[in-house]
Amino acid sequence: MGAEILSPVTLPCSGRTMANRLAKVALYEHLAKMYGGPPNKYHIALYAEWAKHGWGMIVTGNVQVSREHLTLGRDMVVPEVLNEETSAPFKRLARAIHGEGSREPLTRSLAVMQLSHVGRQSPNVIGGRKLGVPPMAPSPIRLGSNKRVRSRDGATSLHAQGTPHPYFRALFQQPREMTLDDIEQVQQAFIRGALTALEAGFDGVQLHCAHGYLLAQFLNPKSNVRQDEYSIESPNALRMVREIVVGIRAIVPKDFVIGVKINSADYVETGERPSSERVSTETQRVLDHIRTIALWGMVDFIEISGGDYESPDFMATKAASPRQAFFAQFAKRARECLKTDFPANVNVPLILLTGGLRSPSHLQSALDAGHADLLGIGRGSILRPDLPTIFQERILNAAASGTSIALDDEPFAYEPDNDIKLPSWVPQIPLVGAGVGIAWYNVRMRWIARSQLEKKIDGTSFPVPLPAFGMSGIEAMVRMWVWLEWHESFIVVLLVSCVATLACLQL
Repeated sequence: MGAEILSPVTLPCSGRTMANRLAKVALYEHLAKMYGGPPNKYHIALYAEWAKHGWGMIVTGNVQVSREHLTLGRDMVVPEVLNEETSAPFKRLARAIHGEGSREPLTRSLAVMQLSHVGRQSPNVIGGRKLGVPPMAPSPIRLGSNKRVRSRDGATSLHAQGTPHPYFRALFQQPREMTLDDIEQVQQAFIRGALTALEAGFDGVQLHCAHGYLLAQFLNPKSNVRQDEYSIESPNALRMVREIVVGIRAIVPKDFVIGVKINSADYVETGERPSSERVSTETQRVLDHIRTIALWGMVDFIEISGGDYESPDFMATKAASPRQAFFAQFAKRARECLKTDFPANVNVPLILLTGGLRSPSHLQSALDAGHADLLGIGRGSILRPDLPTIFQERILNAAASGTSIALDDEPFAYEPDNDIKLPSWVPQIPLVGAGVGIAWYNVRMRWIARSQLEKKIDGTSFPVPLPAFGMSGIEAMVRMWVWLEWHESFIVVLLVSCVATLACLQL
C-alpha cells in the first residue's frame, strides 16, 4: 500500500502528469515587499527547498491580481504591465519550483500559481489603498455584518445586522459595489495573471474561489445581493468564474493546467450548529457549483476548502469543529457527484482534498475511502518540507516489517497548533486568534528561506532548521512583523493597537 499515492497521475484537461498525488497547497508566505511586489530571493529560496523533495504539485501562495487589494501587506502581485523585466522574478520562481533543471520533466513538481483577489476582505492601511478608499466587492456589504440567531431546536443561522464588531469596523471598510466595468477589469486582471504564469514557465494556475475572497463573494448570498447578470441566482452565480476560465483557456495552450479552489460551507459558521435542513441545502448548493464547473470541461482539479475572515476555520489551529467535519464529508460527496451521469466528452476534474492529512494512514485512508484523487498538504509542508521523502521512507519501513502503511498513524511532524495561543488577557477574537497560527508558520517559512540563502564555506546550503516549538503566539506575532522597516512597523503596531483598544472597550 502507498504505491498508488506515489504513482503518476494525469490531469484530465491539460493532460499534464503529476509525478505523484501529493500537492504542496497554497500558503501565504508574507515574504514580498510591503504593499506587494514580485517574488524575491526569499520566495526563491523557500520554494527551492520544497522542490528538492518530490512533491507532485507545488502551488504558490496567493498572487494578487490587484495591488489595491492585498491581505497582510506582503503579497506577491501580478505586474500591471507584462514585459521581460516584470516577468523575470516570476521566471526565477518557476525555475526554482522545477528544481533549476535538476529533475527530469516527468519527475519534477508541477508549478502552479494561485491567482486571487481579496475583495472586501482587504484591510485598511496594509491593504494597498489610500486612506479612506474602500475595497471593491459584488455588493456593499461590510465584513462582519451578520449575527447568529438560535432557533428553538438549538440550530443557529445568520441574520443581517447593522453594526459589525468594532474590530471589523477598525480593520475593514464597507466595500464599494462593483460596476460592470469593474467586473470586466478584474476578469482581465485574472487573465493577465494567467498570461504572467504562462510566460514565466509555470505549468498552470489555480483560481482562489474560497476563504471569502472576491470570487467566493460572488458565490455567497451573504456577500452578493446583486440583481443583474452577476447575481447569486442560477445560472448567474458562476458567471464571474466561468468568464475568467473561458478567457484564460482562450490564450493558453491546451496543456496549461487550470485549478479552482472552492468553499465547501460558505455559511456554516464557526461554533454554529446548523440544522439538518440547512446542511442539506448548503451541501447541495455547493455540489451544484462543483458539478457545473466540471461540466465546463476546462478545469483540471477542484480543491475543496472552507471558511472566510468572518469564520476563519481555514486559518484555525484546532480540529474537529462542526465546519471541519462538514468539510471532510463534503469532499467525499463532491467526488461521488463527479462520477455519475457526465457526457463522455467531458473531462471530469480531480478532487484535491486539503486539511487534516497528518500521517501516512490519513493519506491512505483518504484515498481508499474515496474522499479525494489528490492529497493536499499545507502546514505539514512547512513543518516538513521533505514530507514526500519521509512518506516514501515510511512505506519502505512498513514493507520491511511486514506491516501496512495504512496502520502507520504516527504524524509526519509534531504540530504546535494547540501550543500557539494568545495570553488569557487578550480579547478572544476569532480572526486575531487564527492570525496567531498564521504568524507562527509565516515565521517558520522565513527561517527556512534564510537557511537556504546562507551558504557554508563549500557553497552548499545549511540544513533546514528544526521548528521553533517553544515560540509563543505573542512572539510569533512580533517576529512576523519585526523585519519591517521602522516606518512600516510603526503603521502595523498603530493599527493593531487601535483594534485591540476598540476590542477591549467592547468586551
